[in-house]
Amino acid sequence: MKLNDVQSSELKSFHDWLTAACSNGAVPVVTGKNGDMDTIGSAIALSSAHPNMMACGLHLGRTAKRMVESLHAPFRKLSEHQTVWPQSLSGIIVVDAAASGQIGLSLPPGIPVCILDHHSTCDWELNDGDLLLQWDVRATTQIVDSYLTTYSPQSRSLVVRKMLLAGLLTDTGRFRHADSGAFQTAVNVLTGDDLDYASFLEFVESETTSPSERGSLLRGLSRAVSLESGAWNIVHTHSGTLEGRLAGLLIGTGAEIALVSRFRDGQTRLTARASRQTTQMGIHLGDIMASVAEKIGGEGGGHDGAAGWSGKVDRIAAESSFIALVATIKRSDA
Repeated sequence: MKLNDVQSSELKSFHDWLTAACSNGAVPVVTGKNGDMDTIGSAIALSSAHPNMMACGLHLGRTAKRMVESLHAPFRKLSEHQTVWPQSLSGIIVVDAAASGQIGLSLPPGIPVCILDHHSTCDWELNDGDLLLQWDVRATTQIVDSYLTTYSPQSRSLVVRKMLLAGLLTDTGRFRHADSGAFQTAVNVLTGDDLDYASFLEFVESETTSPSERGSLLRGLSRAVSLESGAWNIVHTHSGTLEGRLAGLLIGTGAEIALVSRFRDGQTRLTARASRQTTQMGIHLGDIMASVAEKIGGEGGGHDGAAGWSGKVDRIAAESSFIALVATIKRSDA
């Protein structure tokens, strides 16, 4: 990815911050609690730059878990209530999280924090010594690859590049939501003869589904309802699992916007997807989910074509808030 002057300056500041932190002690690289491939891949790849860094977090998503296990990549699972931080802790890096609540952990006070993120929203409160790199890119792995390419090229092993590519693949929806910068990063990661794109894509997409999960997807599809919200078509349903995959299936039916809700243990979660054409005509799901959080509480945000919200609000009320906000957005082709 070609860097502009601001990005180059921010990478230099990050390198200086990281060099100082690693020289004084341990620097955990904490992932977003959803454990998706972008956050896990970013953390593992970045941690390869120095032995005092370790990728860690609450959760590994399905694809991320398969990648970590198949590549024997180092990742430490943390506990929400019993996390013990290293005594020599000198800094913490958080990747792919737009707010402190999106990591699911309480960070120790007084420790410098650096945030690497690509979401359009940011609710972090920074203190002296903290750093924020919030770039307008399609995946956090693009920021990490830019750093490694510039300051630690020897760290870009085959395993690291696979982690970077997997994060880029999943966060761009297999490049359906990619831009020129995302494609440039992909070319950068694929440079060399040791990473065959077609074979790797088959592995990433070879996700198996158990009979119970397949049944859950089918029930979610059978409950789907299509409605018009202002100028937009929304197909929505609810499910107990695999919300992201179910939303993707709904988009595959021709829906402009897919909304899948889930209620579990007193917590409601919304997952939304939009087609590329829909985002080009004015929909930004990340902004909508952030507005949902402003209206009814909870936390929300994400990308233009993929976003989520979670909070302790009734499922129907959360869905209604999202649908009402979509109706206020004008359509550029109208």
